Amino acid sequence: MRRLNHAKRAHDRERGAVSVLVALMLVVLLGFGAMAVDVGLLQAERTQLRNGADAAALAIAQKCSRNLTDVDCTNTSSLAASLNNGNAIDSLSNIQSTNLDKTNRTVTVTSGAQESGHSPNEVSLFFARALGIDSATVTATSTARWGTPSKGPAILPLAIAFCKLDLVAGSPSGAVQVLEQAVNGCGGIPGGFGWIQTTETTCTVTMTAGAANNPGIWFASDTGASAPTVCTAADFVKIQDKTVLLPLYDLATGTGSGGKYYVKGFAAFHVTGYHFASFNWSTGGAVPNKAIRGYFVKFVSLSEAFELGDTPDYGTSVVRLTP
Repeated sequence: MRRLNHAKRAHDRERGAVSVLVALMLVVLLGFGAMAVDVGLLQAERTQLRNGADAAALAIAQKCSRNLTDVDCTNTSSLAASLNNGNAIDSLSNIQSTNLDKTNRTVTVTSGAQESGHSPNEVSLFFARALGIDSATVTATSTARWGTPSKGPAILPLAIAFCKLDLVAGSPSGAVQVLEQAVNGCGGIPGGFGWIQTTETTCTVTMTAGAANNPGIWFASDTGASAPTVCTAADFVKIQDKTVLLPLYDLATGTGSGGKYYVKGFAAFHVTGYHFASFNWSTGGAVPNKAIRGYFVKFVSLSEAFELGDTPDYGTSVVRLTP
């Protein structure tokens, strides 16, 4: 009988130990629940804030790239709040800070969470409250930079004569004009534009702009061809009724295939027609052979393909988020 009683007491002690283990495991399971639910909540909130901060930084940078005196090119721009709220599921967010550096052409926006009746930047938690953690701070920061393009792909391997650029202050675009592959007021080789020699197997060619004493920005001309043989009808379709970034040449030396162009920057040109032998398209009215019709425009590009540099501003700027 004593043995039976002894076994019973041992069993009671084991049962008490299991209860302690279960209690401890419940705490651990609750902790994992907090991580699964609350961490997911924080990540979703941070994603919304990141999207809002990205949109705000890009929008303010675009405003500054067009006009440094724009009312939205300021640390108090209303764009930051409206775009952050627009990217929040509950349409609520907090702009913790907007730091604009016009000298270095950057803008940094820090967005924070916002719950009705709660402190800025704080997000209420659920399961973590059992561990004594009621809320967490959630913010996201994004920086955008703007500047002039110094290197990038030209859809067609050609350079436009700088003397044809007719953008003026206060006007979004220049007059419609026909750029001819002939000496027509600009001098040098040729007049309105010229083809660039390329050894690539595709029509697109990477162009670099810079100082005239940099040999890397002098490009050999191909003035004798109506269009480079690597260019197809599909390449020309890409520029139909499109605004494209084209390199501007300011100096030209030599003649024919021995000529060279000095590319000093990039400008945006909206194409309304062209005529090159079998490549012919127009939005209205005939275009002379070996000619492009269109007009220069002030343009902001978000393309990641162009590098930013210190090239002159010819009405075209590039805006991008920085890492």
